[in-house]
Amino acid sequence: MTQVLHKAETRGLADHGWLHSRHSFSFSDYQDPERMGFGLLRVINDDIVKPGMGFGTHPHANMEIISIPLSGSLRHQDSMGNKHVVSAGEVQVMSAGSGVTHSEYNNSEQDDVNFLQIWIFSKEQDIAPRYGQQRFDPQQRVNRFQTLASPEKGMDTIWINQNAWLSLAKQGPGSELVYSKQLETNGVYFFVLSGAPTIAGRQLAERDGLGLVEGGEFLIKADDAAEILAIEVPLKS
Repeated sequence: MTQVLHKAETRGLADHGWLHSRHSFSFSDYQDPERMGFGLLRVINDDIVKPGMGFGTHPHANMEIISIPLSGSLRHQDSMGNKHVVSAGEVQVMSAGSGVTHSEYNNSEQDDVNFLQIWIFSKEQDIAPRYGQQRFDPQQRVNRFQTLASPEKGMDTIWINQNAWLSLAKQGPGSELVYSKQLETNGVYFFVLSGAPTIAGRQLAERDGLGLVEGGEFLIKADDAAEILAIEVPLKS
């Protein structure tokens, strides 16, 4: 495998009334043996939750769970004693470690919340669970990649327990930028939040996903405005 393309309309669909979710990879009732993840990236769910509704308390272990609200806000509570509201512009990471339970609800009684739920397999197993939340300046991602999460402690990012990096870029019309891998052995999964950029020669559309393995740098062109999430992960544990 050198690259994999997942068009937005081919994603799995779950519509429970209170929840509308599109799955880039196999999840719950949507199962496709050809779409079990990209390297150690296991889940990208594009969730829309109705006002006041949400996911009741449930467990996780040995998984890095990243939530990125795109609009609206989430109300979080977990077995570590954390109670927080996570709003658009912020990123939440829960390193489940040896085990944690949590709930996530739409914090609004009037408006939907749309957020990305991303799971990455953990590097160290059965360590103490940990919670992180951080707001990021959107001006720092204009025509460049802003790192949101990384394995580097003490940096201006959220630390995750894996040799993985999550970065976000917002391109203006007619712009070009380059994503450079942090580790040669990693792969990069690009998820288009908006627009129709061309990545490594591939024309993409909103909510398309493109996983690339070979090469260390990838050229991204945007004829019109575009927003792109890059998820760089090890290809194997």
